[in-house]
Amino acid sequence: METNFQQEPKVPFFQTTTAKMIMVGILTLVLIIPLALVQELIVERSQRQKEVITETTAKWGNSVYFYGPILKVPYKDPMSGANNYAYFFPETLNNKTEVTMVKPLERSIYKSNVFTTKMQFDGNYTNLNFASKGIPAENIYWNRAKILIRTTNLKSLKDEVKMKIGNQNLAFESVASSSNDSIESLETNYFDYQNLQNEAKFNFTISFNGSKQVKMVPIGKTTDAKMTSNWNSPNFNGNFSPISRNITDNGFEANWKILHFNRPFAQSYFDILPELGKYAFAVDFITPVDEYQQSERASKYGFLVIGLTFLIFFLIQSISKINIHIFQYSMIGIALIMFYTLLISITEHSSFSFAYLVAGASVIVMISIYSISILKDKKFPMFIGASLSVLYTFIYVIIQLEDYALLVGSIGLFLILAAVMYFSRKIEWNK
Repeated sequence: METNFQQEPKVPFFQTTTAKMIMVGILTLVLIIPLALVQELIVERSQRQKEVITETTAKWGNSVYFYGPILKVPYKDPMSGANNYAYFFPETLNNKTEVTMVKPLERSIYKSNVFTTKMQFDGNYTNLNFASKGIPAENIYWNRAKILIRTTNLKSLKDEVKMKIGNQNLAFESVASSSNDSIESLETNYFDYQNLQNEAKFNFTISFNGSKQVKMVPIGKTTDAKMTSNWNSPNFNGNFSPISRNITDNGFEANWKILHFNRPFAQSYFDILPELGKYAFAVDFITPVDEYQQSERASKYGFLVIGLTFLIFFLIQSISKINIHIFQYSMIGIALIMFYTLLISITEHSSFSFAYLVAGASVIVMISIYSISILKDKKFPMFIGASLSVLYTFIYVIIQLEDYALLVGSIGLFLILAAVMYFSRKIEWNK
């Protein structure tokens, strides 16, 4: 008696699940190339924005840097007979700075954040000690004293700068800098320091147009500074943090108190005035995360979006036994990359959130409609549309988060992995 065993027809390798998975994986890697080109486009557009903002703000006013007021007194060196200068910092220096963000400057599609600043100073000079350097009183030219201010933003001064010191009124004039750096100087005319009272009290106001940053060197033996602004996202920078700060949706207020033993420089210098900018405190007035940064962060998840979308189609193909051609996978991949070009172009003319919504909805609708023709059913395309909606929403949430982005992203990816393991458990991989 003969027994006939009917063997199942051998499936060609390229029709097997393994071969299909390999081809989809290769296509996913190939799509990294156009995705990288899109990321390069984002960087290029971001760089162009920075160039335009730099050109625009240069005409309005750059960062505000303030180093002063410094009392400058000439003397004759008893050893060499040469004439030099002694520089004295205030005993007390009090400052109130008001920074007002004005309407952004527009050039083409780009906007530059700029501000006006009003800085009020008062304080006093005491204990001008020449004896420590062995300089006799007759070698000090008190009647040729000056007040010096160093800054980087002379062209954006909004008004004349005048100081009242003791019973004298002094006006500042710009002077040529002897150094090759970008620091510029304002100096008063000569005045006789000995005509002042025992304590040389002073006060003055200086106003700038500026952008990006306000920076100040705390040269007072005791420096008290207060800054207020209508900008609600300041970045406190520099060598000293404020002792108190209050940030609301309407702006911020910050206070500094810096004593002479908090910083490593003296109250007086002879012959050479050092540049002390590295000991300054500063506030940055910049957009924390602009649209291009958000677009760049979104594009970094591009490989994840392509991979997970292909995985969904592959699982549907394997479970339902529906054939999906590699060309159809390619069209879906290109549509996913088009999301980022739509995102960049729309963001340049509106907000990132609106652009993300429009680009995401457009791509989801396109892929869902295309899936109907591929899968010959409405159930699977609806599932694909819902999955993409959840995926794009998940990425948007991660982009908006800062402190918890890694935690939320890790939990989300863990849940996605669990879902993939669940739905793929019944696939016959040996066919």
